[in-house]
Amino acid sequence: MDYQNLLVSDQDAIRTITVNRPDKLNALNHATIRELRHAFTAAREDAAVRVVVLTGSGSKAFVAGADISELAGLTPAQSRDFSQYGQRLMREVETLGKPVIARLNGFTLGGGMELALGCHFRIAADNARMGQPEINLGVIPGFGGTQRLLRLTGRAATLELCLTGAPISAARALELGLVNRVVPAAELDAEVAKLAQQLARSAPHALRGILDAVIHGGDCALDQGLEFETQAFAVCVSTEDMREGTRAFLEKRPAEFKGH
Repeated sequence: MDYQNLLVSDQDAIRTITVNRPDKLNALNHATIRELRHAFTAAREDAAVRVVVLTGSGSKAFVAGADISELAGLTPAQSRDFSQYGQRLMREVETLGKPVIARLNGFTLGGGMELALGCHFRIAADNARMGQPEINLGVIPGFGGTQRLLRLTGRAATLELCLTGAPISAARALELGLVNRVVPAAELDAEVAKLAQQLARSAPHALRGILDAVIHGGDCALDQGLEFETQAFAVCVSTEDMREGTRAFLEKRPAEFKGH
């Protein structure tokens, strides 16, 4: 696909997807969501890609929300379709089967917050600001914000963020468990690269097994979740990577996982 709103690059087994609309603070319109869905499908299907880093271009914003100029003209039926279309993107990111790291380099608001919530890691610069300001437009979050926030931070924090619409600092986001790490802006790239490289060296089947067990199993009753874990464990044991990992441990050397 010839992307108009994204930049996509690879370094070893790490693919970086950058929302590239800096003049709009990387806001999500329908075309950008379509390109993101295509880019994540391509990452899913490319066996050479083990980790995805998702970020926004420029220094001001990860993604500052949905494109209000587009949102303002929607009919109720169109807004329902737009909500479902965005929700499908977030679910595709969440269920990619490969770790996705959100590099939060600035404003992470509205649809941008919801996009970050679909990722598996969120690493924020100390000057990042996060929030769900949709109430200030007379609407509610439509890309999964109410549900993922609730599952991630609990009812009190979700109601605070969604009912007040006030953005919070990266430090406050860390307190609430919204982000995994906060680092000085100058160290953001190094911190994200360090984590991405660590994950890229891990066994792909084990990575996927953990993601599936946590994400899909977490949506089920305990017994069903435990069955997800058992099945993923059994798949890992059948792989060459498992034999390499155990052999490397016994031989006191780093494992070299090939994804087989």
